[in-house]
Amino acid sequence: MDKRYFGNQLDHTTQQPLRRTLVPMGNLMNQVKIQSSKFKSKYLKCISLFAFLLLTFDFVLAQQATWIWYPGDYEIWLSNKMQNRRTERGSFFPPFWKLDSHYPLMDFHKVFDVKSPETIELFVEGKYNVKLDGKPLEGTPTKVTIPAGKHKINIKVFNQQYVPAIYLKGKSIVSDSSWLVTYEDKEWIDETGKVSDQSGTTWLKAGYWNFDKPTARPSQVQLPVRAQRAVKTTKKGNALLADFGKETFGFIKLHGLKGKGNLTIYYGESQEEALSTTHGETLDRLQVNRPSKRDSVMELSKAFRYVNIIADPAVTYDSVSMLYEYAPVTVRGDFRCSDDLINKIYDVSKYTFELNTREFFIDGIKRDRWIWSGDAYQSYLMNYYLYFDNPTVERTLVALRGKDPVTSHINTIMDYTFYWFIGIYDYYLYTGDTKFIQQYYPRMQSLMEYVLSRRNKNGMVEGLSGDWVFIDWAEGLSKKGEVSFEQLLFARSLEAMAISANIAGDATNGAKYQQLATDLKSKIFSTYWNEGKQALVHSRIDGVPTDHVTRYANMFAIFFNWLNDAQKQGVKQNVLLNKDVPKITTPYMRFYELEALAAMGEQAYVLKEMKDYWGGMLNLGATSFWEEYNPSKQGVEHLAMYGRPFGKSLCHAWGASPIYLLGKYYLGVKPTAPGYETYVIEPSLGGLQWMEGKVPTPHGQVTMYVSTNNIKVKSDGGIGTLRLKSASMPVVEGAQVRSKGDGVYEVTIEKGKEYSINYKSI
Repeated sequence: MDKRYFGNQLDHTTQQPLRRTLVPMGNLMNQVKIQSSKFKSKYLKCISLFAFLLLTFDFVLAQQATWIWYPGDYEIWLSNKMQNRRTERGSFFPPFWKLDSHYPLMDFHKVFDVKSPETIELFVEGKYNVKLDGKPLEGTPTKVTIPAGKHKINIKVFNQQYVPAIYLKGKSIVSDSSWLVTYEDKEWIDETGKVSDQSGTTWLKAGYWNFDKPTARPSQVQLPVRAQRAVKTTKKGNALLADFGKETFGFIKLHGLKGKGNLTIYYGESQEEALSTTHGETLDRLQVNRPSKRDSVMELSKAFRYVNIIADPAVTYDSVSMLYEYAPVTVRGDFRCSDDLINKIYDVSKYTFELNTREFFIDGIKRDRWIWSGDAYQSYLMNYYLYFDNPTVERTLVALRGKDPVTSHINTIMDYTFYWFIGIYDYYLYTGDTKFIQQYYPRMQSLMEYVLSRRNKNGMVEGLSGDWVFIDWAEGLSKKGEVSFEQLLFARSLEAMAISANIAGDATNGAKYQQLATDLKSKIFSTYWNEGKQALVHSRIDGVPTDHVTRYANMFAIFFNWLNDAQKQGVKQNVLLNKDVPKITTPYMRFYELEALAAMGEQAYVLKEMKDYWGGMLNLGATSFWEEYNPSKQGVEHLAMYGRPFGKSLCHAWGASPIYLLGKYYLGVKPTAPGYETYVIEPSLGGLQWMEGKVPTPHGQVTMYVSTNNIKVKSDGGIGTLRLKSASMPVVEGAQVRSKGDGVYEVTIEKGKEYSINYKSI
């Protein structure tokens, strides 16, 4: 494997569960001290030793030095680097929204209390100075000796090209997230030489990733690669067509390249695209001037299955291979069942998601390779059931938000701004992480103030100049007026702001956002709910609700749980199962449509839809799932989009939604309190004979096996509630079964215990 990635493969999130064990142990030790008379001396010694070992281990973890920077700056810098790699037929193709940059001047500081003199090594990305207790040290020292006692270290760094970053390593003094940083220290000296206080300075906790070695400089980040060979090559004249067997991503490598002349590589997600020298989306053109053989790796990674290499007669090469580029994340979730097609759909979904998980969650690997908020929001949800990789979620959220001032919606799209807020709502629910919200709450608030400033006189949002109201790729879909779908997302965003404000200690604004959400929800149903149609209508134009019904607002209202039981049934029959309501043809919105149906208990119907829709792509030879799939299209029509014959992405993140649906609505595992402190398991076979899988959580994972008469469950943490339907009272050893009526039963799932429940499926 060619290591092109300079970060540490062990992510800091692997340390979090270890540290969590220390809090309960500390509480237990307090109880032991208070009630020590109740414990035998030997038992007390064992508990004390175990606690000491855990605390010692945590001390070691705390001493892990890492590169640090201003929170959010590295994510913004890296996203700029990644999103500006896009090309179309060799032309640079940058994003069309505002890109922010890192702060070039940074002040890092921390106060230490050391028992004995200590020498620290210092590594810096940028031009810098060092102050000890406010006094500048001479030159740019790489080693500094800190005397015994309490001292303050300040390091000021300037770097216009890269993010100012530092790495310190001593016996007890290290650079980590406990350091404070600011981009303006507001320090000045008066005429007497007195240095000002810094009470007006805003200090934040330092940002970091997994650059845990001094040589692993953040500015040199690269993802790892591994060599792969084509499965088939076909030579015809001066052209060679190489087939790598499936959709892939990486750098083409030409072995033994020699000669003088031109060589062009045409990339294709399909064979038709690779062979189209005039309409293929991506290519590389080389001018070769090499008297002797030498291997050559292309500068930019590309998406392809096929490459068509056309060279002048005087240019030769021995063979072609590729370096597959990937993000080093760990797969923690899994799903298997009695249906081979569903297993294939799950595997291809995993591979599709793997390809689109890079430094950030991106939309598709061929065309945009950008961070789109709507695409990323679905990736967060899939991530919670496959990787549970918190850093990638955080990096993506931060990169999307950028910095103040806010001048437009995220990606210029109104709904994508709302997905950003809702993404933070879900991040807190799944992970329980409050630090992220506390750190970035000011940026949440300024973005919400921008949204609030663009409401109309009715307190609703509608597209203004410069706004893109997207919703979905759908022919003839109206975006005029006050669209009900946008109001639902807006109200949910206000709820996310209310929760975040309270976490950030801003109770006044928390109450304000909650009241705004409550008022808007009331307006939504008084304005758009049509009793005769038993549905929310699509929009209101010039103060008059339309009669048009679409699926979008209705399906979101179901899994937001904003409908009563009668309304849910009305929407299910009159909208979701109604063939006269315009169909959805993108995997993007099929995600939500099938989620709404699964939330209504229609797993058997959803399973069939998954097999028809995603299975339909597999029947056409898909090796990853597409940006759009319309079964009515024929042949090469499936490759076209945006008025271009090969414009469609054949590997799009939003195509991988079965990962989420199977984990949340078939295995049925979902948090009911932040960080899975409590959670529910509601397994539903939906016509399958059996299924098994793993759902990752902050505590580890929930492992399950489900058949028509037996359920096996084990969980690594939190308090779970297994809720199942049975024709008779289930039987389980070591746990109490509670009847909830109507054939519904519950069993409490405790940490570390294995449960086997015998039941009769209904």
